[in-house]
Amino acid sequence: MKKILFIILMIPLASCERLLMPGDCETGATATFDHLWGEVDKKYSMFDVKEVDWQRVYDTLRPRVSDGMSDDSLFAVCAAMLSTLCDGHVNLFNDHDISHSDSIYYRFYADSQIDINAVALTYLGAGYHTTGGIAHNAIDSGRIAYLRYSSFSSDISIADLQHLVRLYADKDGLILDIRGNGGGSITNIYNILSILPSKGQHLYSSQIKSGPGHEDFSLPVATYAPENEDEDSNIWKKPVVVLVDRGCFSAASMFAVCCRAYPEVILLGDTTGGGLGLPTMGYLPNGWRYRISITRLLTPEGDNFENGVPPDKVMLLDREDALATRRDNIIDEACRLMKSER
Repeated sequence: MKKILFIILMIPLASCERLLMPGDCETGATATFDHLWGEVDKKYSMFDVKEVDWQRVYDTLRPRVSDGMSDDSLFAVCAAMLSTLCDGHVNLFNDHDISHSDSIYYRFYADSQIDINAVALTYLGAGYHTTGGIAHNAIDSGRIAYLRYSSFSSDISIADLQHLVRLYADKDGLILDIRGNGGGSITNIYNILSILPSKGQHLYSSQIKSGPGHEDFSLPVATYAPENEDEDSNIWKKPVVVLVDRGCFSAASMFAVCCRAYPEVILLGDTTGGGLGLPTMGYLPNGWRYRISITRLLTPEGDNFENGVPPDKVMLLDREDALATRRDNIIDEACRLMKSER
């Protein structure tokens, strides 16, 4: 029961997001700004790893707010305040706009370590296959299974994954490429993990913000790997290399954390984009909505990789070579690593 408690607890937050409704409040610009700052101050879960002085943020931006200002101007100031958190799970919504974290946006695009054209032309090829949300083919003279999973929002069932295990059973290794994967459903994380050898090892622990203080959290709840049988023919027992980069956010980063618990899995590429806290929604007095992270995820060793999960081996894309030859040096290195494991 303990192994599924966290999943039961967190899925409603991930899929529905609770609504935090204010009572009868003033709806002017100053009241709206103060309410937003106060809600984040009490409920946000990442002040420690973000190293943000939230009081200083208030003191800097509050003088820019007055009750006579336009809604557009107020939205811009509130958005600037939230952007200081550098959290892709933090947003402000009105009828006409959505705010985003500047740093997360630029990191996702500027620090991307994948050339989609090289992947499509050289590795997947025109004859690639599609199973669930995964595009796949055999590469490296047919000896390696290459799986490209671009979004955890694209469902991949356990039956789909077991089909892939059987399809590539004679291959020497498997590459799972999740670079540029912005996240999605955590159910797909556990579906993928179900085909890896497991002894029910500790994957991570999670805590929920439980009080107004920045360090007020619930006790950690541990999540464990889905157990399976060694003799099961639907389990992949050969080397696995997972390709990651700064574009791996939210569920993709959570998957990277889980991979650290599997000795046969190597994380290759760049540090992920982070985003390991699950969000909740709330309303401001003027009717706008906001979204903030209210949980934190810790590795079994107690590390918080909210700002990015480090790979086992760092390798950045050779962009010039990818453009000139349509080769991806990261995929090629993954093939080399699996050859060395044979």
